[in-house]
Amino acid sequence: MSLEDQTCVVTGASRGIGRGIAEEFGRCGANVVVNYRSSEAAAHEVVDSIEDEGGEAIAVQADVADYDAVAAMTETTHDAFGPADVLVNNAGLTVDRTFENMSREDWERVIDVNLGGVYNCTHCLFDDITDAEHGRLINISSVVGQQGNYGQANYATTKSGLFGFTRTIALELARTDSTANCVAPGFVETDMLDEVSEEVKEKILDRIPLNRFAEVEDVSGIVRFVASEESSYMTGQILAVNGGMEW
Repeated sequence: MSLEDQTCVVTGASRGIGRGIAEEFGRCGANVVVNYRSSEAAAHEVVDSIEDEGGEAIAVQADVADYDAVAAMTETTHDAFGPADVLVNNAGLTVDRTFENMSREDWERVIDVNLGGVYNCTHCLFDDITDAEHGRLINISSVVGQQGNYGQANYATTKSGLFGFTRTIALELARTDSTANCVAPGFVETDMLDEVSEEVKEKILDRIPLNRFAEVEDVSGIVRFVASEESSYMTGQILAVNGGMEW
């Protein structure tokens, strides 16, 4: 599934799932824009990893919650590689509290990044995607958006909101033969999962029919397929990559 000469922007690509997606795209021949907010050294490690395998990549700092910063990232992308063909909205954060202890600031921080950032990036790159021969918008959601999760009312709301956003944008992109899809991973072996206690991890595993957490590669391979020409007749879909937790 070649992505040769495709320009792919991956937000939140300095670590975790975003890093895996960026590196997968690089291996498939894409020109990759590795977006990061604060982890500059890690982002350049991703660029080095892609270039070591013969790919092309740049690291671009931008807080996705800042529209002007995203607009500047768009200009940098155009200067380096031309218009984007693929946008992966992966950047996100968690501020976990039970709802009774959740402040308005806790709520808004997560909304601003996880939904506001998706608006900003999609809006800035929308013309690129519509004009591309095989334009792809890919939003990274979560099984938490499908099931809810204790102490994550803000996060679950944003991840569920991506379903409606994806399906609506898919309808608006259809006239241009570009697509919008959503990938909703379950619990993945990343830094975020490392912060969870062993006791809680065991309880989560009991809910996963395949009885293991996902590897980053389990998700990045699906995203690579969605980005490829082979997925051209699939749009507005929610792809659940969760080991059987949610159908």
